Amino acid sequence: MNDYLKEKWLHISILNLSIVALLGVIMRYKIGFEFPYLDQKHIQHAHSHFAFSGWIAHTLFVLMLMFLDEQKTTVLSKYKPIIIGNLVCAYGMLFSFAIQGYGVISIFFSTLSILNTYIFIFCFLKDLKLIGPHPSKNWFKASLAFYIFSSLGTFALAYMMITKHLPQNYLASVYYYLHFQYNGFFFFSCMGLFISQLYRFIPILKFNSQIFWLFAIACIPTYFLSTLWMKLPIWLYILVVIGAFMQVLGWIKLLQLVQQNLSIFKTSIKPIWRKFFLILALAISIKLLLQLGSAIPSISKLAFGFRPIVIAYLHLVLLAIISFFLVVYIFCFNALGTFKNTITAITIFVFGIFFNEFILLVQGIGSFSYTLIPYANETLFVAAIIMFFGLVALLIIQLRKLNSYD
Repeated sequence: MNDYLKEKWLHISILNLSIVALLGVIMRYKIGFEFPYLDQKHIQHAHSHFAFSGWIAHTLFVLMLMFLDEQKTTVLSKYKPIIIGNLVCAYGMLFSFAIQGYGVISIFFSTLSILNTYIFIFCFLKDLKLIGPHPSKNWFKASLAFYIFSSLGTFALAYMMITKHLPQNYLASVYYYLHFQYNGFFFFSCMGLFISQLYRFIPILKFNSQIFWLFAIACIPTYFLSTLWMKLPIWLYILVVIGAFMQVLGWIKLLQLVQQNLSIFKTSIKPIWRKFFLILALAISIKLLLQLGSAIPSISKLAFGFRPIVIAYLHLVLLAIISFFLVVYIFCFNALGTFKNTITAITIFVFGIFFNEFILLVQGIGSFSYTLIPYANETLFVAAIIMFFGLVALLIIQLRKLNSYD
């Protein structure tokens, strides 16, 4: 992939993440203070759809194409209209959801985004076949399969929102879509990228196969962790619990693999990136343990019954794990250059993530006893500003360096 084109796409990634953060600032301001303009629900839909398509999916597409480019097996120019098409759909959803919420225009762009991704999947899988044995291949194949699974939930949700027909299984459809997005498409794509870097240093084919199948087999039954309130049959509940344990086992095996080759990491990855990956590993460990705990029906009902807990968990997965990983991956493995103050800007962003997560956690714990946490909304507004500031600083640093080259 042309270096200039690669950098341009990834600069757009940082810009889009900054827009996601700005929408977060607006929503937090509306909650904590008076701001009559813009509908909160509409902004929320714009925020989530643009985060998924304009930030995460766009960035994953670019990084996955960089993986193909490294294998020197295909010409990537055919993907340019697909990337542009995804961005057009993402910005279409951003503005249409912000203005009208769920409506004809926003549903049109959502549907177009899914169809555009189907084209990406077809082309990518076709090119992936040209690559010889590689431990990342199965991860990427599974991630794209899970995207297709999740898109079925999108169509169901769109139908319900347009017809205003919201049956009891509305929440099940929401969680179905979210689960196969972040536990499927996002997680498996990120793992494929990470494994591709591990493979540079470590012969991991055998261990990778074990880890992959533990996560892949577990992904489908663990969806039902989000629907334990539906009173599942006992055989399905047993599969759900087994799936939760399988994910923990797969994660332990990956950590053991890294631990056994720690000396290689110390010589290959700079200390600051190792610290970031350590924080990321801690966040993933917490997430998997929370999932395991939610296999207990009483805990699951309690957690999903309180909105602050759900919001805290979603931010843990999408911000503290997926977004954190993508930002660190981009700079650690030199997809974008690391310049003066780059680390400072990333650190500010990361601090904002975990400050935000801490306040959400306190707010969530307080909700169990119906305790109102003083100034929680104002503090979350500050956390949103910190994240936004770090990202804008990161973007300015990148663009200034790009202009200096011109």
